[in-house]
Parts: sequence; structure tokens; C-alpha cells
Amino acid sequence: MDSPPVAKKPRQDDYSPEKPVLASSEWKTTEVEEEKARNIPDNDSSYCTETQDDGNTAAKPKHEVIADSMVDRKLEPDTDNVAGSSQESSLREGDVGITEYISSHQGFHGILKQRYSDFIVNEIDLEGNIVHLTSTDITVEMKKPSQVKDMGGVLSDDQIDQLQKLVSLKDKKGQQPILIEVGEDKEFRTRIHQCIREVFPGLESTTVSENGKKVIKVVHAERTSRFERWPADRGNYCRFVLYKENKDTMDTVNLIAHLARVKPSLFQYAGTKDRRAKTSQEVTVYKMVAEKLRSLNSSLRNIVLGNFRYVDQPLKLGQLSGNHFTIVLRSVTEEDQEIKKVMTSLQEIGFINYYGMQRFGTTSIPTYHIGRCLLHSDWKEAVELILKPRPHEDEEVRKARTIWWDTKDAREALKHLPQRCNIERTLLQALLDLEGRDYFGVFNHLTRNTRLMYIHSYQSYVWNRMVSRRLRTFGHKLVAGDLVLRGCDTKTADVEEILDPDRQIPEIITDSNINQFDIHDVVLPLPGYDVIYPKNEVHDWYREALAHDKLDIENMRHKIKDYSLSGAYRKLLVKPKDFKWQTMYYDDVNVPLAHGDWDRHKNESEPVSVAGGKHKALILEMSLPSSCYATMAIREVLKADTSAGHQSSLNVT
Repeated sequence: MDSPPVAKKPRQDDYSPEKPVLASSEWKTTEVEEEKARNIPDNDSSYCTETQDDGNTAAKPKHEVIADSMVDRKLEPDTDNVAGSSQESSLREGDVGITEYISSHQGFHGILKQRYSDFIVNEIDLEGNIVHLTSTDITVEMKKPSQVKDMGGVLSDDQIDQLQKLVSLKDKKGQQPILIEVGEDKEFRTRIHQCIREVFPGLESTTVSENGKKVIKVVHAERTSRFERWPADRGNYCRFVLYKENKDTMDTVNLIAHLARVKPSLFQYAGTKDRRAKTSQEVTVYKMVAEKLRSLNSSLRNIVLGNFRYVDQPLKLGQLSGNHFTIVLRSVTEEDQEIKKVMTSLQEIGFINYYGMQRFGTTSIPTYHIGRCLLHSDWKEAVELILKPRPHEDEEVRKARTIWWDTKDAREALKHLPQRCNIERTLLQALLDLEGRDYFGVFNHLTRNTRLMYIHSYQSYVWNRMVSRRLRTFGHKLVAGDLVLRGCDTKTADVEEILDPDRQIPEIITDSNINQFDIHDVVLPLPGYDVIYPKNEVHDWYREALAHDKLDIENMRHKIKDYSLSGAYRKLLVKPKDFKWQTMYYDDVNVPLAHGDWDRHKNESEPVSVAGGKHKALILEMSLPSSCYATMAIREVLKADTSAGHQSSLNVT
């Protein structure tokens, strides 16, 4: 299939508007004040150092939950705006190898994520179903009361009615326990306890003495110990949909765990989702009743739990087939006829499957620098890079970093470091506990997934650079020695360093089979000891890039297993599925132009175009495989830098 040549990056002047279309200064100031009042970081991350919008990271301890979240109560209007950001990320696309385009159009002006409601993400499960929050009711199946009577008549009809009312009770405050009189027959009491456990999930029974008589006291499980007995015929995990707005996945799970008074490690999910967005994804939690989870909704703001069911297995990292995106680009300047050409190109040709900016952090010290230190076993340098002061950072955070950097006083630095800085707090506490003598031990206090995030970032950095160089050199043409994968559509490799015995082995393009493939079949490896490199000069490029970082392409095994890179394969180009687009006109920059699940759950009217509206928006819908970045698709459309710093600058008058 013929594709247009790789386009050169246009100058900003080629697609900048003649005059900026912006919100009023009064509106921007209001949103900045509201965001500061809510203690939300100005950059695109809930952490002080780095984040990413795919993969997984382990949850942080309960005592490190964001402090102001404890007063969260309900969903509030979208008040987050990039224009209010007072800081810029100094990391730009060119720094992480993102330099090329595959389409030939010139690009046009549009603002990505002007508001967090402009970016909506719904997880796609392994069966291909798009995950939606549709209900907050308890709809999990329970045994019918008639089955109770078949169990030897241990409970009366009146007792069954009382228990059913207790199970369905929505307001648990001030609930009265149910007392079932029993005699001294221990076997009979045991049968009643078994009946309650098996038939009425969410209730807990204990034998107590009341006025000298033995009774069975039944209360809602939320009022009992976390480790109540669990019905044998019920799955050990409650699976539910987590809907969140402008929240990080890890911080959200930590908050839920804190409110439920359990360890965050009991919760598992397939991958993290963007913070500045409205997102829906599935989560599993070990042996927690749905009623308890639902009750947390009254204590949460911008977070809703629903669609509860019990399952036998927990979710694991990577157990998703992708994500469905709804993206609003505001202040678009292009004519509809040209937009149609660009949308056709995106649908038919796709975009370069770069790892997006989220992969590399939001500060002046990229995560791949830290990953490179780990591959060199330079634990001290890795710790220092994470804790090093950064320009354009929140004053409170900068003060804490500076204290540590100048004095190495971890205790004093911890006093000033905000609770949201989970990674930094973990390292400072470890430095305090280990008295700064064992930097390997200090770094190992971070969760395994966090540690792996850094080396995966380094792999992603190398991959981006190799893709850019390959496209600059050969364009969209196939070259003998390229690697291709048959029959894997647009599915991309999981970057987790897990050897898969069933992983497909790529074929090598030769002069005899080159006509069987096109550019969409080409893959490039993430560097590792268990991958095949292209059988052409691209292999030499990998060798040179790794050698420049003092790494040996022939020896990617590390003495510590976690840091041994096995490698993986990733598609060069990706075409979106389920692709739709429309333009919309609007006057009020505060009005959301797309709905998330909670908006629809509340039956809010769908946004409509305003005839003669002052501003124009482009709204795109698409499904992408896991570990693909929607921001890279938008980059191909706009031909603009997607880094937070650049996007923020578009909103400044």
C-alpha cells in the first residue's frame, strides 16, 4: 500500500492562529484559584516526579494518601484548566526522540486538554467490551430466600425479611442489629451462621449473650472486622468499575483503600489511566463486599464506584485489549474540508506509534535518565536524580528538595514534602531508616512496578529514537532486513519484561517476500536479550545508541533479575479503530463539549453545537490497543508538540 512520504515538522508559524482564541482573564484567574484551593499540582501528574498513562504501579501506603482528599465529598464541576498552569515542563518531544510525522498535511491549530473534561478514556477489556460506569446499585446475585427454607428451616420467614432489609439498607448510620434468639445447641447456632454467610453477602453474625441468653447478633459487614468469613460459593474478588475525574489511578486506589481501612495492595487493575481526564476502568479487590464499596461513594469527590460483581480471579497488569478515547480539540482554526482530509489520513494511514510524553515524566529530569542509572547499577545517582531540585516546581516541593540536596537531612526534608509526592517520600524515609548507607536498599523501598517504570522508560526512549531515524532514512518504504509480524493487526507488544513462550517471532523481510507486506506490518524491538534486531543498518543504530550510553547490546542481562531487559516488539505505525469525528461550535469555554460516564448516568443533556458559535472544536473518538498513546494520534493531526509546556503556552495571552 502506498503512503505519503514522511512529512517534515512544520514551523509553528504554519499553523498558529492569526490571533489567539482564549478564555477571559477573569475566568482563568478563577480556575487557578480553585485549583490551588484543591491542592492539585499544576503539571500533568499527581506525583512530584513522574507519571505515565499506561502500565501499572503499585499503590502507596495508607498514611501517604493525599491529605485534602479526606474532605472530598461529591463530584464537582470541571474547573481544571491548562491555562492556569504556572509551571512548564522543560521536557519537549525532541528530547525523547519524537521528531517525525507520517502524513503530508501541514497541521493546524488546536488545543489539547484545555480542560480535563476534554479527554475521556474508557478501558477496553480482554473480550473487547468498552468499560462503562452504568450503575451504582448492588446487582450481584444472591441466593433466593426460598433456598433458606430448604436448609432445614433454620430461619423463620420474619427473620429472612429482617435480614433482607438489612442487606438492602442504604444508610448504614444508626442501623440496628438483628438479634436471633438461639439456645445452647451449638450445632444449631453453627447452621444459622453458615446460612447467613452463604445467603446474605455483606452481613456478619456473631454469638453474644443478652440478658443471660445466647443470641446471634447480625450487623452489616462494614461494622465488623475486615477479615470476616467469606462465603465459599462466592468469588474471592469484587470486580467494579472505577470512574474518576482529574485524579490519578494510583492515588485514587490509595484513597479508596484508606477509607475502607484496608491495604492498597488488595486492589489490582490492568493499567493506569490519565490524570487530567474523565476515565472508567475495572478494578478488583480481595474479599470486600460490594455494599462496603458502594458506601464509599458518599465520601468521595470526583470518584464513583459501580457495576459490582464477584469473580474468582483478580485483574493483572496488562489484562486489557486497549482504550477507547473521546478527545476534544478546542480553538480549532482549520476549515472543515481540510479537516476531513486530515481525518481520512489518520483513519487510513494512522500515526507513528511513539511512546508519548507521559512515558518520560513531566519535569526537567526525564525518567529514562534514572532508568539508565539502574542499568549501570548506579543506585546513588538514581536516588539523587529523583530527589534533585527542579526549576518551575511548586514552592513547597522545591523547598523540601533543596533542604535534602543542600544538607542531606532526610528528616527535615520530609517535614516540608507534600503527601502527594509518594516516590520522594518513600526514598527520604528509606534514607532516614538506613542512615544513607545503602542506596541499593533505599531504592528497593520503591515498589517493583515503580522501579521497572524507569528502565521501561529507557527502552521507550531508545525505541522512539530508532523509529525516528528509520523514518528519516527510509520513509514509509519497506527495506530488506525489516522485521514484520503477521496477523497481529494493530495490537502492540506489552512492555512488561515478562518472557512469553507463545510470543510471536517476527519474520525478516527479504527481496523474495517484500511484496507480501506493507509499512503497517513493520515492528521494531525494544532493546533486550531476547529479541531479534533488524537485519540491516538499523541494527547498527541500536548498537551505537546503547554504546553511547555505555551499554552492550550483546549483554542486556543484569546481575539483578528485575533489571535484565528481555525486550519486546512494537508496531511502527498504528491505525485507530471505531474512528469517528465531528466539529462543534461553542461560545462558553466553560461548557463541556463531551460527556463521560457519570454525565450520562445523571442523564445530562448531550452537548450540541451552537449556531454561529465564536469557537470551533474538533471531537474525535477512537479505540487504540494497549500501550498506544492517543496524544501521538493528536500530534499527527495538529503537527504540534504535545508536551505539557507547549500545550500550556497555547493558552497564554
